[in-house]
Amino acid sequence: MNQCAVLKQRLKVLFTITVIVAFFRQPLYAQEKKDTCSNYSAIKRAITFNALLQMRYTASLTHNVDVSGKNFDPAVSKGVINTFSLRRARLMVKAAVNDRFSTNFMLNFAEFCGNTANKVVENAFIKYSANKHFNIQAGQFRPFFGIEDLIPAELIRTLDYSNQYTAFAASGWQGFQLGVSVFGNITGDDTKFVKYYAGIYNGNNRNQPSDNDNTKNIYGRLETSMSENFKMGVNAASGSFGAGTGFAWGGDVTGKINLGADKKWELFLTAEGKTGTNFNLYNAATSIKPQLNDCKMWGVYFFPLLRYNYNHPRLRALEFSSRYEYLNENAKLGDNPYQTITPNISFLFADDMYAALQVGTNIELFKHNVPLTNSYSQSLMYLQLQLRF
Repeated sequence: MNQCAVLKQRLKVLFTITVIVAFFRQPLYAQEKKDTCSNYSAIKRAITFNALLQMRYTASLTHNVDVSGKNFDPAVSKGVINTFSLRRARLMVKAAVNDRFSTNFMLNFAEFCGNTANKVVENAFIKYSANKHFNIQAGQFRPFFGIEDLIPAELIRTLDYSNQYTAFAASGWQGFQLGVSVFGNITGDDTKFVKYYAGIYNGNNRNQPSDNDNTKNIYGRLETSMSENFKMGVNAASGSFGAGTGFAWGGDVTGKINLGADKKWELFLTAEGKTGTNFNLYNAATSIKPQLNDCKMWGVYFFPLLRYNYNHPRLRALEFSSRYEYLNENAKLGDNPYQTITPNISFLFADDMYAALQVGTNIELFKHNVPLTNSYSQSLMYLQLQLRF
């Protein structure tokens, strides 16, 4: 049995065990308090609306490189080196039918600015919450495979998600997918906890009429907290994306350090590393198809953030960060990894990033520059304004 088959079998066992354990824990907690309600049809019924507007101004700081990061020949074409753009215009609707059943819809109207095929609809799922130990959701959502899947876009605190996240999403490991997942807290302690996440999904990305093969992606994640301000997680997955079976795995840590008794200064640390099959690379090959096992990618990033809680009525906080990332999207067949450095300053005009202005530079350094492509070292300046409500 090959490595992928073994990993897939182990993930199936992990998925089955977590569902069984969580299911049989449910009656124990349900019996702690005797039911007195005779009809739960509309108890705690509610509906909430949320929105996010995220606008950018970007300008290339590298000669003959446009705002998308592509090198161009000025004698042939004139690249766009500065632009205003609408990154996200999201509307989210959360509706609770009762205390256990709820649904979530999220649309990104900014997708109408370009090709809307297989876009616009992001979240569309139904969720059943028995208790904090057992939750199940079905529909279109982001599988819990890595720390960035647990972070809403408005709380990224830098320019955008990492290049690692984008690459793994392009191969069906992350991003919005259609399937079923279960998750919950294995332990009863909310401070020092062990959480589980497991699921199965199509793996051919969002807004598709059906799967593109008969193999489903299976993933599992365990997350533990050693203390209130430190947690770590590990992930593993098996699946396909129009080709043979592949796998992916990774780990991450997050921490928070209070600097000073008055908590004016806080240091947040995030680090993550992943490796996996690059289905996108395999499917893009048109002339000579490589072996799927040779289509590997891996990457790591480190994201320190220093926050000053100014607590002024009009300026709540300042955040200083610089994310460093290393990514190799063709680790076996190619030899052109690149590094990304993103220094950023955020001005928070309202608590919890409800109103924020971000200023920074995105610097990409390739081992080898490939003319007239996006594989070209360059830097980009950006101003990003976001409001959510």
